[in-house]
Amino acid sequence: MNHFHPFTSENLKEIVNPRENETKLGEKIRTGFEGEKYVLLGIPESIGVKGNLGVGGTETLWPEFLKAFLNIQSTAKFRGDEISVVGHFDFKGLLEGQKLPVDNYRKAVEIIDAEVSSLIKEIVLKGKIPIIIGGGHNNCYPILKGVNEGLTSIGVLSTVGMNAINLDAHSDFRQKEGRHSGNGFRYAYEAGYLKNYAIVGLHENYNSQEILEELADNENMHFSLFEDVFIREEKSYPQCLDEAISFTQDQITGIELDLDCIEGVLSSAATPSGISSVQARQYLYHTAKRCRVGYVHICEGAVQMENGQKKPGTAKLVSYLVSDFIKANLTA
Repeated sequence: MNHFHPFTSENLKEIVNPRENETKLGEKIRTGFEGEKYVLLGIPESIGVKGNLGVGGTETLWPEFLKAFLNIQSTAKFRGDEISVVGHFDFKGLLEGQKLPVDNYRKAVEIIDAEVSSLIKEIVLKGKIPIIIGGGHNNCYPILKGVNEGLTSIGVLSTVGMNAINLDAHSDFRQKEGRHSGNGFRYAYEAGYLKNYAIVGLHENYNSQEILEELADNENMHFSLFEDVFIREEKSYPQCLDEAISFTQDQITGIELDLDCIEGVLSSAATPSGISSVQARQYLYHTAKRCRVGYVHICEGAVQMENGQKKPGTAKLVSYLVSDFIKANLTA
């Protein structure tokens, strides 16, 4: 793992802002693999996004998220010692120059895959649940690979093949044309790491007819459409969550949340019409409560894009999302 940077107690001191008569999460949180149940990992990169012809910027979320997260309150519902920060990857040195041919980015993603899957496996082997903040959605593939390899090594899975639920405007099930943020679940499925795949809230305008038909015809796939829920009102949002959870709860399940499905959140594929931040928080609460969680992956968000757009509030939103998941999962 040539591009990994471990998180230290000194890093912790630099970020946490103590206040009299309060206890911040960062005053209780641990480093390395020492968290009682969860290990937090950052993958701040936009190489996979650019390999999918998107705009860079997803590398900016991790450091700002960490500042927000470590300075929330430590409470009885979430003390802090349940989780540790292991560190983050820094892949900036993989590519030199601007506006490179798309194949350069796709080849670089293969290097990211190898390093990420190796560390994820190590986290799982220590009996912890990884919580990963991205980065592009390309990282779902090495995460699924690493969790599968870890769980089969310790006998939790008899054979490779786990489930995933994804709250997303896009299926990220594009063809295998070289690794990028739009086809991680395709690679994982064809490699056998992904068994049942449920997607909540796909947008009709941004998923091809070919992919929608393929998903509908595959008994291992289930999806709901944003338009069926919020425009045509043919089913409710709680019903969609229930269907996705029921479809996957027979097996260890990865919880995926692509921030580009949330209205107004800064990302390479930001949407002016999407789910609310409260509905995203509900998604993590209900999956944390009812699923046999293998990992959590929150990705595609940014606080600043390469085109100059800025929205620092994305970091605070992700802090809410992670804390919602942990509070719910601890009492599941």
